[in-house]
Amino acid sequence: MNHDILIIFFSYICGSIPFGLIISYIFKKDDPRSIGSKNIGATNVLRTGGFKLGLTTLILDILKGFIAIKITLMLKSDLVGLSMVFVVVGHIFPVWLKFKGGKGVATFIGVLLGYNFQLFILFTITWVITAFIFKYSSLSAIIAIIVNLISSIAIDSNYIYFIVISFLIFIKHFSNIQRLLTGNETKIILKKKIKF
Repeated sequence: MNHDILIIFFSYICGSIPFGLIISYIFKKDDPRSIGSKNIGATNVLRTGGFKLGLTTLILDILKGFIAIKITLMLKSDLVGLSMVFVVVGHIFPVWLKFKGGKGVATFIGVLLGYNFQLFILFTITWVITAFIFKYSSLSAIIAIIVNLISSIAIDSNYIYFIVISFLIFIKHFSNIQRLLTGNETKIILKKKIKF
């Protein structure tokens, strides 16, 4: 197995671990695929299981992106672009869940954290500010992705991979964009409290 295939396989498997579903199952909460946006991402787990489970899912989804990138950089740094794409692809299209996963944002944050700390900080600050002002997770992600894409094109030689990732995340947010335009998108609401 050549290095390209090995990195693609490893990154995809890392990304495909459905932490949101696993955590919901462990703590006997509703299946996130049956409520809200019907995906396994942190925002939807927050809706179905509360803040702590949503935060745990977020951290683990970030971690799998971070680990995939750091290991790739140690083993074969010239393939980091492929790793970035396929760890996000794994999260969005996990083979274990009939290729129906999350929307890729948290895992992409982990990718940025492992790859370029400046881009990570820029993305995170953009997301937080937008979420604080507008209270929409999807809008925050979309704006942060746009800012990140423009920045990566300006400063990073691997920008082509950021274009691919941004396209995939935009496609997964198409229904959110429609709801934002019609005023039907769900806002971020922190009400449920979960005790571990």
